[in-house]
Amino acid sequence: MFVGDYRTGLLCPHFVPKIGYAARVGVLVEQPISGHVFRRDGRQGSVWYAKYRLPDGRQVQRKIGPAWHSRGRPGAGHHTKRTAQAWLDDALAEARRGTLPGMVQTGATFADAAAEWLRWAEHDRACKPSTMADYRYSARRLCREFGDERLEDITPPRIERWAATIGGSNRNAQKYLVIMHGIFRRAVRVWSLPRNPVADVERPRVRVSDDIDAYSPEEVHALVRAAGNPQDAALFLTAAFTGLRLGELLALRWEDCDFSGQTIRVRRGYNAHGGVSTPKSGKVRSVPMVSDVATALARLSDRDLFVGDGDLVFPGMTGRHQDGTELRRRYKRALAAAGLRELRFHDLRHTFGTLAINKASILQVKEWMGHADVQTTMRYLHHKSRAEDAALLEDAFAAQGPARSLLT
Repeated sequence: MFVGDYRTGLLCPHFVPKIGYAARVGVLVEQPISGHVFRRDGRQGSVWYAKYRLPDGRQVQRKIGPAWHSRGRPGAGHHTKRTAQAWLDDALAEARRGTLPGMVQTGATFADAAAEWLRWAEHDRACKPSTMADYRYSARRLCREFGDERLEDITPPRIERWAATIGGSNRNAQKYLVIMHGIFRRAVRVWSLPRNPVADVERPRVRVSDDIDAYSPEEVHALVRAAGNPQDAALFLTAAFTGLRLGELLALRWEDCDFSGQTIRVRRGYNAHGGVSTPKSGKVRSVPMVSDVATALARLSDRDLFVGDGDLVFPGMTGRHQDGTELRRRYKRALAAAGLRELRFHDLRHTFGTLAINKASILQVKEWMGHADVQTTMRYLHHKSRAEDAALLEDAFAAQGPARSLLT
């Protein structure tokens, strides 16, 4: 970039006069935006830097990255003079738009933004206590890394470097990036941050498999026979033949069981973090009560305690909500006693989905399972029996006359 020198009339590369004639007569003017790249050679290698001036007159120096000396395409993170200049050109373009990091002084740290996002999620969006517990845990971990940093100083490369160190599965990294994206999206509104840096971060790929392992009806009954007590037996059976989530089972009350209408109404869910709230979907739903479940629950209602309409169907020793962690332990012991392969407790819900899809429409199964999106229900379709489909095509593929006799 060339700028005219008002004193000599010469064209000087990257020269930016701090004070022009207007400034000398008492009028302040915005400084032109310009800059240049340069290379520093050291013991650890050569590095490209950029130096540029912002409209308010501040000079900024940024490290671009290590220099690339070999022929061919630069390695990841390395720069030639041409790519370093391209980096600077992009930075100057952002400066002209007012979106360059460092131009906006928010006065807020990432910890401030995280606190505001949590407040907004809890009070403005009315997120469930269980959801807020997860949000707070994630926000605490993010604040350990970014808490004291100014919002405007956190860049996409900085976030990507941190994301690479998270460890665990790609799903874990993606989860934190989604939370961070929400925090910055709120910061854009509250502190007029020019952009959300997480939007420019490439998220790791998460492979989602539609393959679901579930139990057969015979295996469910084997699990029920191996349960340590009648209540656990009825709970395992209800989980597998109604598709209720664990929290929905723990919050189920006798008033929700309509024996005459052969229906279970799912009105609430229980989570140890936040107690009782609405089901995950936020909507009340009804699920058919098949005869095996009705019989098991009817026998359970013959117990001496906790059989009032407002009592829990599957309570703990004191009649209050039982511990889900301990229930999962008993479930695993029952699996071992029954000699069954070890699937998660949640796979009892998948068992319902895979069995129901063979007799009901996908929309019915969606409604019974409380899915918000039919795409979630569609993963059960490959468990649907294809015997009828094969019979449907039998005539289309059948050879006729002499040709058929040659094949038989």
